[in-house]
Amino acid sequence: MNDKGNDVKFNKMAIVGAGAIGGWMGVHLARTGAQVSVLARGDTLAALQQNGLQLHQGGELHTVAVKASNDAAVLGVQDLVVISVKAPALASVAAQVGPLIGPDTVVLTAMNGVPWWFLQGFGGPVADRSLASVDPEGAIARALPAPHIIGCVVHASCSVDAPGVIRHHFGDGLIVGEPTGQVTPRAQALHALLKTAGFNATLSPQIQKDIWYKLWGNMTINPISAITGATTDRILDDALVRQFVSSVMLEAKAIGEKIGIPIEQQPEDRHAVTRKLGAFRTSMLQDVEAGKPVELDALVSAVRELGQLTQIDTPMTDALLGLSRLHAQGRGLYGASV
Repeated sequence: MNDKGNDVKFNKMAIVGAGAIGGWMGVHLARTGAQVSVLARGDTLAALQQNGLQLHQGGELHTVAVKASNDAAVLGVQDLVVISVKAPALASVAAQVGPLIGPDTVVLTAMNGVPWWFLQGFGGPVADRSLASVDPEGAIARALPAPHIIGCVVHASCSVDAPGVIRHHFGDGLIVGEPTGQVTPRAQALHALLKTAGFNATLSPQIQKDIWYKLWGNMTINPISAITGATTDRILDDALVRQFVSSVMLEAKAIGEKIGIPIEQQPEDRHAVTRKLGAFRTSMLQDVEAGKPVELDALVSAVRELGQLTQIDTPMTDALLGLSRLHAQGRGLYGASV
């Protein structure tokens, strides 16, 4: 694909995964005047067709009309496709989105954890390796080829009040960047679009670093909260648990240094950031309580695999993965094995 020089336009865009973050982004993008479609199904599809996409933010209710369908072919080729689904659903979703993607379509991945394209053109000694933990059969990479991808890290908290009805809590940060690290015309155009849409958007020269830094905090707190039911403040208030969290983080820090994304901070520095959130219930805890599949592979299994690829021992990460996996399997929320 190419950028067609500096004449990059995003007039047609589709949201795949109109949950908390996807719905929030969709409303903001629609308010720029762009034609926004949503690939949805079930109750969400019915709600979008009847009432549009709704967002409670800043004490106001914003409603935008969207074209919604459960068939990507009905929506057609888009300029921008925003994929904001939970990692366990991605393989199924990727198999459905082909009709949305033309030669010059940009696919923006607004998801938690390590994505399947993480090492494409990046990673030093392990560059261009595929990650079996997040794309075991390579089906995602085939359906969503790397040249279409721009990565996105979301720093915002939203929730779903009802199908098609989103509530924004705090944060409006979106960090975007090419996996290659290049500052391309399409990345610049996307950055400008997001700023126009009202996001606090940043164009990153190394999106993998931004992904890894966010992961560095939530790869531990998320699964521990899922196992224990504890909020973030209680997890960090327990000295033994906090020490365990720090040990896992030091393993991830060593992996990051090996693949070219060193983290200057120490775990305690990050704990101080997390504490500012107060008694926060993580997304993984909310998924467990709602009986939804958990994102263990993108958050923890991928780190273990990267440790194996870089020959860095990860005994604490392994323990966290084993316990989290056993807990989720017992509730029918995790079916894969590593």
